[in-house]
Amino acid sequence: MSIAAERKAEVIKNSALKAGDTGSPEVQVAILSERIANLTEHFKTHTKDNHSRRGLLKLVSTRRSLLDYIKKKDEARYKALLEKHGIRR
Repeated sequence: MSIAAERKAEVIKNSALKAGDTGSPEVQVAILSERIANLTEHFKTHTKDNHSRRGLLKLVSTRRSLLDYIKKKDEARYKALLEKHGIRR
């Protein structure tokens, strides 16, 4: 499940470090978190959708890798990002 273009633009605007920022790890984590939340809602009604579940696991893994990178670079940014998106560790 992808997110709508206007919602994605809103997520990017809220997470961007500067104007036009779409590739920073913070923005990528925000987009992945939005997609993960959408898929989680999808699974509440479609419990046997194993193909999408595989995609969800891949998204979670990618987000985890980005978070590990941020943690390695700057612990304060990492903790702020976890708090902002409500990610459990």
